[in-house]
Amino acid sequence: MQDALYTTAYVLLAYLPTSKLEHITNQASRRRTLGNLFHACLSHITAPLRDAGAKGIPIASGDGVVRRGHPIVACYIGDYPEQLLVTCVKTGWCPTCEAEHGSLGDGEASALRNLEAILAALDTLDKGGTVYAEACKEAGIKPVVNPFWEHLPYTNIFTSITSDVLHQLYQGIIKHLIEWLKDSLGAAELDARCRRLPPNHNIRLFMKGISKLNRVTGREHAQISRFLLGIIVDIRLPNGFSSIRLVKSVRAVLDFVYLAQYPMHTSETLVLLEDAREHFHANKSIFVDLGVRNDFNLPKLHSWDHYGMNIKLYGSSDNYNTEYTERLHIDLAKDAYRSTNHKDEFPQMTLWLERKEKILRRDQFIDWNLRGRPSPPIIKNLRPGIIYDRTLRMAKNPTRKALIDPTLTRAQIEREANSFHLPFNKVPVFQNIKFTTSDPYGNAGPTDSIVDSVHVHPTKTLANGNKIPARFDTALINTGNGGKSGTNGYRIAQVRVVFTISPRLAEKILPPNIDLPEHLAYVEWFSAFKSEPERHHSMYKVSRTMKDGDRLASIIPVLNIRRSIHLLPKFGPIAPPEWKSHNVLDECPIFFANPWTDRHIYTTLF
Repeated sequence: MQDALYTTAYVLLAYLPTSKLEHITNQASRRRTLGNLFHACLSHITAPLRDAGAKGIPIASGDGVVRRGHPIVACYIGDYPEQLLVTCVKTGWCPTCEAEHGSLGDGEASALRNLEAILAALDTLDKGGTVYAEACKEAGIKPVVNPFWEHLPYTNIFTSITSDVLHQLYQGIIKHLIEWLKDSLGAAELDARCRRLPPNHNIRLFMKGISKLNRVTGREHAQISRFLLGIIVDIRLPNGFSSIRLVKSVRAVLDFVYLAQYPMHTSETLVLLEDAREHFHANKSIFVDLGVRNDFNLPKLHSWDHYGMNIKLYGSSDNYNTEYTERLHIDLAKDAYRSTNHKDEFPQMTLWLERKEKILRRDQFIDWNLRGRPSPPIIKNLRPGIIYDRTLRMAKNPTRKALIDPTLTRAQIEREANSFHLPFNKVPVFQNIKFTTSDPYGNAGPTDSIVDSVHVHPTKTLANGNKIPARFDTALINTGNGGKSGTNGYRIAQVRVVFTISPRLAEKILPPNIDLPEHLAYVEWFSAFKSEPERHHSMYKVSRTMKDGDRLASIIPVLNIRRSIHLLPKFGPIAPPEWKSHNVLDECPIFFANPWTDRHIYTTLF
């Protein structure tokens, strides 16, 4: 597939009326009237596109060049009810294809809706209401009068309906999946495992569990999905069912969710996306066998069938995710409405927004003048994607101020260590290692943002006597030849101390030909990655590396630490009650490397 760069911008054009028309007592008539009102409003808004889309108009692009453009309705971004309202399709059916209502969960491809046949049905409006209703029913749509897209050029509204990560994946399938797991495995055991996960920069710990959460947001569902597979890997299923199909289906759901959000796609990633969809359908029967589902006629699950098509037509899914428009709804609608006296609010809202935008532009102009009126930054060959390069950042000052001859064998080093004297008994230590990446889209040029960190601190006692448990995070260590992705050349270790040795002291303990790194870390190793991950859940299994009953440890340069990594405990059939979030890394003998904490680690461990 040829790479293509898509950009998305949002401009508020109009407010649509939100009246529920409660004076119409007949519910069917009220629904029809609301649908007709919606399309009448959008027809008024999109009317200028009829001539402009067909004949073209001069359009100035971001580089200042005026070109002939043809503005058309290409995508319609909305959740499932809005998609049905726009396409005039009945509830429970697909707004894009002709899949039967009772077969949405089969995973089989269906033909797209026939636009020509639907437009032909809409042309029967002049033949009377009865004929029009019958024609629309035959075509598979509701008898809406003059849908706004009927006369728009180059527009097929049924292929313009885009995938929606927020409502279809996180607030859809992930939400359903959590409920299915609660019904299958028991809420108590799931909650117990959630409370025993070790901390990580990219993981939110739900110390009260997940079974009793109310009004769960898409962001919370995204956080739960980061550890969901790890807490059910070896759980005991009722009635003696094997957990293989359950693990495979959950893994397939998570793979689909993560692959669908890639900021750039190739033919290979689209194949992986389709493989994940097929793997779920091949293993979903476990939920029927467990008695938590009778069928899978879920429109949000059926929407998976169209992700590949939408990505090919409109680019990566972040171009049309309703998460952004939901956020804009707060800025452009809710906040604007709160600024009014709630009477005749639309003129007040538009005036309020106009003034806010003018103030914003004035501030930007003043800031531009103060910076010497610089030219816009030129970013060449910029393509969205996963940023593999990270910059390690250490604090300027330590948190608390308070290796011999490389030619020696291990046995010689151990003998020398017993009689080796250090001319100091304390070193300055640091309690955080931070990682940043450059954001080339920053308003004032490339900026850095913190994307990961490793915490290393002992138990802390507060003034009131309460204690904050010690935290020693696990990290991915480059052992010498690690690349940007994959596990070759990498190993997991728990970071116990991050410290520095002054050049003056280093001269006393090291030969003159050794250049001591500025920051060092004392780490305890886990076993090396195997050549392949575990069979069914595709996660790498690791355990503590021991020698003579002690943990194998090393002192390494901090620059060898690539990033943090989250370890998922192997709980067994029932989570041990003595395990806690703060001690599970010491108590649990076997772990799985978590590939879900963020997109960066997913591409490394996938």
